Amino acid sequence: MKNINLIEDNIDNLTTLWRTAGTSLLSYHKNDPFEYSQIPNAGWPNRLWFQKDITQENLPQILEIIQNNPGLVIPYWDIFESNSNEILEQNKFQIRNQLVAMALKLDKKFPLQNNLTFKRVLNEEDAKTWSDIYPLSFNYVISKETLIHNYENASYFLVHLNEKAIGTLTLFQTGKIMGIHGVGVIPEMRKKGFAEEIMKFAINKAIDSNAEYAQLQASALGKNIYRRLGFEDLFLITNYFLDSNSK
Repeated sequence: MKNINLIEDNIDNLTTLWRTAGTSLLSYHKNDPFEYSQIPNAGWPNRLWFQKDITQENLPQILEIIQNNPGLVIPYWDIFESNSNEILEQNKFQIRNQLVAMALKLDKKFPLQNNLTFKRVLNEEDAKTWSDIYPLSFNYVISKETLIHNYENASYFLVHLNEKAIGTLTLFQTGKIMGIHGVGVIPEMRKKGFAEEIMKFAINKAIDSNAEYAQLQASALGKNIYRRLGFEDLFLITNYFLDSNSK
């Protein structure tokens, strides 16, 4: 499974989503060898990323960009076998969290319980509801404006149980890859199997869209669910931030 194409596809889907979201709100910038996207009054994407390995020579440029754009997070792809993340750690960058990049070859649909309903977000009221409940799962905000400006670029879904909004989902397709993002369930509705049901819906939609692989980036909370569904690990993503209080 761990072939270089799947790894590249995973990174491409994720960074294209960041680039697309930022571009729609005039918040994407390219500054070789880096790109960054920071949307005002939102906690996402707010990423500074690179396609190649970082070097010590890149550090002054990284620090300058972050000084001018406080709050940017640097995702480090653990694919270079160079330990170049030490450059960040030796310069007061701290680990925010770690995610596991995963992929699934799409070959069969899953039966659904049909206890949940999925509504694509296509109006301001639903965008506000989605934006309001998303931080209950992820501890950061994706602004209502981000959704409104990206209706056509990505598929945002509100997940309902008995007409109550209990979860979120984002699907973003690049070529034959369907990226599954933002799978969240509000805290009081967890451990009821809903996250797995959302994932099955997402996989079925990916197959309907003629995707060949589903790709995602899993937190510790979700990775066991995804493995049960057949996803396999590709690589580790470590998200770094610069503590503004460190001197």
